Amino acid sequence: MQKTSFWKAGHTPTLLAAFFYFDLSFMVWVILGPLGVQIARDLGLTAAQKGLIVATPLLAGALLRIVMGVLVDHLKPKRAGAIGQVIVIAGMFWAWQGKLDSYHSILALGVILGVAGAAFAVALPLASRWYPPEHQGTALGIAGAGNSGTAFAALFAPTLALAYGWQNVFGLCLIPLGVALVVYMVFAKDAPSAPPPKSMLEYLQVLKDKDAWWFMFFYSVTFGGFSGLASSLTIYFNSQYGLSPVTAGYFTAACVFAGSLVRPMGGRLSDRIGGIKTLSIMYVLAAIFLFIASIGLSSAVPAVIVFVLAMLALGTGNGAVFQLVPQRFRKEIGVMTGLVGMAGGIGGFYLASSLGFSKQMTGSYQLGLTIFASLAVVALIGLSSVKGRWRTTWGSAAMTSARI
Repeated sequence: MQKTSFWKAGHTPTLLAAFFYFDLSFMVWVILGPLGVQIARDLGLTAAQKGLIVATPLLAGALLRIVMGVLVDHLKPKRAGAIGQVIVIAGMFWAWQGKLDSYHSILALGVILGVAGAAFAVALPLASRWYPPEHQGTALGIAGAGNSGTAFAALFAPTLALAYGWQNVFGLCLIPLGVALVVYMVFAKDAPSAPPPKSMLEYLQVLKDKDAWWFMFFYSVTFGGFSGLASSLTIYFNSQYGLSPVTAGYFTAACVFAGSLVRPMGGRLSDRIGGIKTLSIMYVLAAIFLFIASIGLSSAVPAVIVFVLAMLALGTGNGAVFQLVPQRFRKEIGVMTGLVGMAGGIGGFYLASSLGFSKQMTGSYQLGLTIFASLAVVALIGLSSVKGRWRTTWGSAAMTSARI
């Protein structure tokens, strides 16, 4: 009964178009990670430089999510998304035909790829505005499962690079990106109940609310962990265990598929038992598995199992955060998606870059993983400190029909 009511509650073509657009955008957003081993070999990059080339798209995407969030509110989600897709397609064409023969040219490409990462600030409001509060977790979980695009990058990019050269992979990406744009333009529709655009001053007003900062921090850990690992694990498995780029890509894809496919489950579970409880459990599990990973397991097989488990926890946590955000900031969902998404991207940039610097300075990834695991513990403590207030104010039964 619940499932039937969900599919009747909103606009399914828009939901699926948002997912597909998000999926392909995320595929190219993190593509420098799976290609990082071959790029670093050809350009002679250090461990820290490898960390920065995979982290730069994450930071650029984080900052551009604010810009895209503003465009969503002023131009509506569909038009904002179309603009972003055209920019990404043009950037990928330049990457294919341009001269990428230096560290700085790859960093410049990483900035352009950040526009693809900003798709997050479009796809989620596009889907969210069609659904009532009790279905927000499920709707945003499905739209947010576009994270799985990061797995496609890990799965196919190293193999294609081996066959055709890593620069030609950017040209091959134009094919699915073009299909995604056509599907998006045909099937996606803006919800009729969109809130009116806000002034820049009104956007800044939301930052005066301490709950906005809490959500930004919580997502910087869940999505930061997911995106940082998605971008870094191919290099990690190659460096730590000597796996070939293709095999390392397969291992990374397994981890990323796990984290992305459970995001809808995280939203669904949050709709049933509450986002706070779901998120609390996931922080505990993520911290445990990241601490285990930090010790440096003896071989790649137990390592990939531990990272899969960590990604399952982080991916479920992503769904839980975005079950809660629309309940608290429904009228500001566009700007809040941008702000929270920005924080998630910054978390990913921190993790990816810190792993590279940790490897270069200490010869091990242990320090980078240990610090991020500790951040999951801090997030759990923070969530425990606010849950009582949340459940008795905006999350109370008198204020919403959703489980908080």
